[in-house]
Amino acid sequence: MQMPRPDAGLLANKAQIVARLREVLPRDAVIDDPAETRAYECDALSAYRCQPLAVILPRTTAEVSASLKLLHELGVPVVPRGAGTSLAGGSMPQADSVVLGLARMNGVLETDYDNRFIRVQAGRTNLSVTGAVESDGWFYAPDPSSQLACAISGNIAMNSGGAHCLKYGVTTNNLLGATMVTMQGEVLEIGGAYLDSAGLDLLGLICGSEGQLGVVTEATLKILPKPEGARPVLIGYSSNEIAGACVADIIRAGILPVAIEFMDRPCIRATEAFCHAGYPDCEALLIVECEGSKAEIDEQIGMIRQIAMRHDPVEFREAASADEAARIWLGRKSAFGAMGQINDYMCLDGTIPVNELPFVLRRIEELSQDYGLDVANVFHAGDGNMHPLILYNANEAGQQELCEQLGAEILKLCVEVGGCLTGEHGVGIEKRDLMSVQFAPADLEAQLRVKDVFDPKWLLNPAKVFPLGMTESRRVS
Repeated sequence: MQMPRPDAGLLANKAQIVARLREVLPRDAVIDDPAETRAYECDALSAYRCQPLAVILPRTTAEVSASLKLLHELGVPVVPRGAGTSLAGGSMPQADSVVLGLARMNGVLETDYDNRFIRVQAGRTNLSVTGAVESDGWFYAPDPSSQLACAISGNIAMNSGGAHCLKYGVTTNNLLGATMVTMQGEVLEIGGAYLDSAGLDLLGLICGSEGQLGVVTEATLKILPKPEGARPVLIGYSSNEIAGACVADIIRAGILPVAIEFMDRPCIRATEAFCHAGYPDCEALLIVECEGSKAEIDEQIGMIRQIAMRHDPVEFREAASADEAARIWLGRKSAFGAMGQINDYMCLDGTIPVNELPFVLRRIEELSQDYGLDVANVFHAGDGNMHPLILYNANEAGQQELCEQLGAEILKLCVEVGGCLTGEHGVGIEKRDLMSVQFAPADLEAQLRVKDVFDPKWLLNPAKVFPLGMTESRRVS
């Protein structure tokens, strides 16, 4: 993956840059020892690594503002980082950049149940947002698989989703307001503790902007009362295509479960060996969860059973207890870790129309055979958010490049059937060179102009999102 050549002048002036940062930040908030900055050399796309010039760990919005104002003055690129769980290289640094980590900004600032919101510092982890309110009967809906570790700042940057977002929406549907600091150090308050605000939808612009426009330091999030109950069912099928057809029929029938998750045989085998969830021996598995009152759940599951039976399932299992429900979800929640036990892999996240699932799953299998690389599928089937895992051997010459070529073909396929390059992981460096597959030159130019307005020196999160050839001429000294 090509990256811009670092600025030799910035590298030579490292000591002075670090000294200036220590003038505006507490001493323990600035890290420049290479032994310590190595921890920040990559995110979850660990195939690519580069140690940054330095790392800063502010605790307040004021400290973020002072840091960015200084780094803007010095012309130093800045890479915002939440928890480093990005699967697209969204927080990978360059050698001449400073990583701005938000991990120490993890407090709860305000909770208001009457108006259904919580305001948190953006370094707080996703799961701990629910943890702050669940004892009072509330929860925060978006639930990425990495929710135990991922930060709200990264969720906002990538517009993250999760298994239960079929019903509740992704981050943008649950974000009410944000405090954002521009590269020039200006603090902006966008949106607020209400459902909509006057004027241009700047909140919609920021959510999913991948750290290109500013650093989000605080977030006002929608919280919801916990549902009365929830119950998953597990449905096994003899082929991926049949399982995909079942998903399309459930959505076509107007049923809205809280989640529809898909796993294929390679993934089923790996998770069974890893956590022994008790899944059936089949080619494809669906986990469908419904929630509400007992009567509502019974009615929805009854309709789903009728649809599922038309496709001749290998097994239809309805959870009869909380323990059975937890075991049904255990394998799905463990899937990525389980696959990592057996192989190196690249995880994609193209999104497609649900009715195209059978065709796309068949084409992925054909592409897998063409390239000679196995592909395991585990994804949010209800909203067509695909997560093909391409298995390869990182220690074998040429395998990573072959894996990336296959990944590009799968993502192009997603766009061809009416979908898009990313559902929740973001573009980062992984899909940067595929942006022209989805967007016309005029579309990309409009996005570049927005970046020009917020960050005219192009110092924020450089070399991400846009093809390098389109951005080299825009960065000014």
